[in-house]
Amino acid sequence: MDSHRSALPALCAVSSALALTVAVTGCGSPTASAGGGKGGALVVAGYGGSFETAFHDSVLPTFEKSCGCKVTYIPGSSTDTVAKLKAQRAHPQIDVALVDDGPQAQALEAGLLASIDTKVVPVDHVVKIARMENDSGVGFGLTATGIAYNPEWFAEHGVPKPTTWEDLANPKLKDKVVLPSITNTYGVGLLVGASRANGGSERDVGPGFTAVREIAGNAVTFDTTADVSNYFLQGQAAASVWGVSRTSTLADKDFPISFVYPKDGAIALVTTANVVKKAPHQELAQKFVAHLLEPSVQRALAKATYDGSVIRGVKEDPTLKNKVVSADKVDSLLKLDWKTINKNRAAWTDTWNKRVESK
Repeated sequence: MDSHRSALPALCAVSSALALTVAVTGCGSPTASAGGGKGGALVVAGYGGSFETAFHDSVLPTFEKSCGCKVTYIPGSSTDTVAKLKAQRAHPQIDVALVDDGPQAQALEAGLLASIDTKVVPVDHVVKIARMENDSGVGFGLTATGIAYNPEWFAEHGVPKPTTWEDLANPKLKDKVVLPSITNTYGVGLLVGASRANGGSERDVGPGFTAVREIAGNAVTFDTTADVSNYFLQGQAAASVWGVSRTSTLADKDFPISFVYPKDGAIALVTTANVVKKAPHQELAQKFVAHLLEPSVQRALAKATYDGSVIRGVKEDPTLKNKVVSADKVDSLLKLDWKTINKNRAAWTDTWNKRVESK
């Protein structure tokens, strides 16, 4: 799915499109420790796969050139990255952590993150849903959890297109729905989305469990990997709870699959950039986070990863209109209360195992 854009403006360039006044200093002649702090490379820990490829192709080279520094990129899942931050608490080796908003809330609660310098990072141009609590970090990409379905299978079997979470409980979908496990973010999104649709919330997930239990009657399996591609490709799944970026990736392979933003609210998934507390290169780390919010970088990442832009007013690529969270969809997304979720996750998992997956 990778598609790259190689010529991104330097960090110090001001975007005329948004008139961003990013206060970046030290982008002059190269130095071994540009941005202050100890010498050596800026260390960024983030996602692997196509995301890592996009960073190496479209993000890191431009930043290194503009600030005369080197960046070491360490790939890994969000949970792996947060685990590294905890292990390195006394002597941090990572400067910038790129993690999902759920693990970000865990890292914040553990006291592992420094505040964003709002004089350097243009947070005022970021959409509300991508602003983190007390500017403890900032979202730099946006996707959504909703319903992925095979329109050809639905048409062939006379099943109406799903428009709500509850539509997944349609008896005609018996053994054709792959549901996510509560152990991954999509499962949490389903539970909270179903709760809110039925009068509940993160603080009252009883209605969600009741709704998901009904949907579970159609489940052929509960996926723990967060990647249900093979279930669709092999014909086991006609519908699933999945992300728009993942759905778009599979659609690129000419598979008949579409994404639905449920009427009762799709769930926002935010990729966040965070400066690690007591990291060796604090000043340079702030500049790197600012770099991720450059409009040209935002567009490049959207094209490569199908993460929608978080910057208001960024000109969108019309070819990506239905593949990313576009500007007209942002305000309809539901933002999860991760502080409450993380506090109750273990209890929810126990209830899920007893009431949902045991059905």
